[in-house]
Amino acid sequence: MVVIPQQRPEATPLPGIHHATWAGSAQGLSQLSLWRQTLAPGAATPPHQHGCDEVVLCLDGWGEVRTGGQVHRFGPDSTLVLPRDQVHEIASVGPMPLEILGIFPTTQVPTLLPDGQAIDLPWRS
Repeated sequence: MVVIPQQRPEATPLPGIHHATWAGSAQGLSQLSLWRQTLAPGAATPPHQHGCDEVVLCLDGWGEVRTGGQVHRFGPDSTLVLPRDQVHEIASVGPMPLEILGIFPTTQVPTLLPDGQAIDLPWRS
């Protein structure tokens, strides 16, 4: 067991996206990852998919998840359930940053572009 102070998300090369891995392999886990991200107003993830399920909790701000040709708006206290291999994009659509937690059932989160090409995420160690 480990108790660690959580770091604030830091800027990444992805425009408007700040990231912190709050729990994962660096903390001794082998089957779970917890990411915290902040998306600036107007910022969005690239369309992507994961080779595992994902649950996203909205802590603050307003967002849209774009998937399967549909757009779903969400806000604080919302939970997004994204099944394995579902192409999606998350965007910050409000006047303040979007604060989210991403939960994954693996420590090496497979992240792919819609065509199946691997994305080299800047926070991978």
